[in-house]
Amino acid sequence: VENRPKYYGREFHGIISREQADEILAGIEGAYILRESQRQPGCYTLALRFGNQTLNYRLFYDGKHFVGEKRFESIHDLVTDGLITLYIETKASEYISKMTTNPIYEHIGYATLLREKVSRRLSRTKNESRKASVTSEENTPVEKITSLVRRAALTQNDNHFNYEKAHNFKVHTFRGPHWCEYCANFMWGLIAQGVRCSDCGLNVHKQCSKYVPNDCQPDLKRIKRVYCCDLTTLVKAHNTQRPMVVDSCIREIEARGLKSEGLYRVSGFTEHIEDVKMAFDRDGDKADISASIYPDINIIAGALKLYFRDLPIPVITYDTYSKFIEAAKISNPDERLEAIHEVLMLLPAAHYETLRYLMIHLKKVTLHEKENFMNAENLGIVFGPTLMRPPEDSTLATLNDMRYQKLIVQILIENEDVLF
Repeated sequence: VENRPKYYGREFHGIISREQADEILAGIEGAYILRESQRQPGCYTLALRFGNQTLNYRLFYDGKHFVGEKRFESIHDLVTDGLITLYIETKASEYISKMTTNPIYEHIGYATLLREKVSRRLSRTKNESRKASVTSEENTPVEKITSLVRRAALTQNDNHFNYEKAHNFKVHTFRGPHWCEYCANFMWGLIAQGVRCSDCGLNVHKQCSKYVPNDCQPDLKRIKRVYCCDLTTLVKAHNTQRPMVVDSCIREIEARGLKSEGLYRVSGFTEHIEDVKMAFDRDGDKADISASIYPDINIIAGALKLYFRDLPIPVITYDTYSKFIEAAKISNPDERLEAIHEVLMLLPAAHYETLRYLMIHLKKVTLHEKENFMNAENLGIVFGPTLMRPPEDSTLATLNDMRYQKLIVQILIENEDVLF
């Protein structure tokens, strides 16, 4: 065939019609050819014989071949994966629909067997490290404990803070046979057979991911840093009530910096603040931020503000931002306070707890106003844009809302005992 694209082989048949493709493939299940569109030269179609009919799919190439979201190194792999999917969906459609409506998730099947083994082990070794190897009663090693089981085991821990968290699913290619941890059914296909939670490692079918509860228990091995990490993910991974950065910095500031003039307004050296950030990312709650290492308290205050600025979802979340701004616009003080309280209740639990703890701290800062010259209004100016950002990246929206951001934080500080 003349003018064959270099990334196609002998399956390419040039410019032919659907009817011609159907004739070529007639009666040969699983056979396929590629053709160029008669109406749109330069556009290519995969003609595939399945179920005694010829199916036509618009074909794309960007370094890899794809019809939908899955990308393949070769047309052969794309067709193989497509035939597997078509076969499963055609022959087992009723079964697939039952998979998500009657899942084994935390109820029956292999996951429960593993969970029981883990629970028995935990009950015997409550004081031992959670990293201890887990074995069954017959001393046969459990080679792979799923994240589902790990979550069940963690719920045994009384100190675990049970914040709700959605899973962070990403399309994943599994090497070798794999089974869904929601419905316990096989994950079919050559590549991208399902999705994996990048925070806890839960592996499920893409369709099953819509039904999995918001019970993600992040694994510390998967959390590479402290800054720029989702707030709820961080506290659940470290099993703390609040981000350890917030606790450590506030503890240090209250120990030696409440009377420091211009606290939170005066900036510390940027490179030293970056050092503190790297220390937390590297050492977690063991990071040394004492006076012997960082004598200038403004460095610690700057590191705390940087943590809040770097959050992918602000403490006052994007979902609640507009509601807070609308509440701030209410002229009647009592009604405004009531409206702010109602919006506070909409914050995710970890965000609410972090905000509550910070406001208690900032209230203590205002009690030393004579020495540090920082009242609630000044702190509102500093923390307004740090704690809340508009969902859309609009400079105009930010400028228009700045006075309301300041007012919200000011009201939260002044009324922390009432609002929280």
